[in-house]
Amino acid sequence: MTDHKTNQPRIAWAITGSGHYIEECLEFMLTLENVDLYLSQAGEEVLKMYGIDLNEIRQKLPVYRDKAASSPPVGHFYKGYYHTFVMAPTTSNTIAKCVLGIADSLVTNLYSQAGKCRVPSIVYPCDIAPEMETTAPGGKVMVYPRKIDLEATAKIRDFEYTEVVESVDELQAAVLHRIKSLA
Repeated sequence: MTDHKTNQPRIAWAITGSGHYIEECLEFMLTLENVDLYLSQAGEEVLKMYGIDLNEIRQKLPVYRDKAASSPPVGHFYKGYYHTFVMAPTTSNTIAKCVLGIADSLVTNLYSQAGKCRVPSIVYPCDIAPEMETTAPGGKVMVYPRKIDLEATAKIRDFEYTEVVESVDELQAAVLHRIKSLA
């Protein structure tokens, strides 16, 4: 929803089932004002696996969970409540669905509706290189994304109103640039 004090549109931030630098993404998100958090069912599970307390996050900002088939909160895009949609971190499954135009969950529906409303999206995919280090609940691990995952990441780069970032630093820069451009 818009911020009641300033009547300013907000950021809609979605977390899917990826643990790819999830703690750093959350840490950054929590420094921002006027953010609503959207969690896929897998995103909620991953937060628990990383020992992140959802109740602590709820004390700082609104949290929407994937519990309804029609994803009612997506209507906020049509009312101008959001100036930006952020998906960070984003699983290869969510990226693949978005690339195919599948909007069958809260997060994929948010991405679809953001695009239909010409609201810019900033996307941080978990699969960005043939070999990469990522975070797991026990620490850093190497992963080797499949060709199909990398192809989907390449395709989403060409989508309208979508900026793909490849690191937490790029994510921070893109979000801060977007906020600054609205000031």
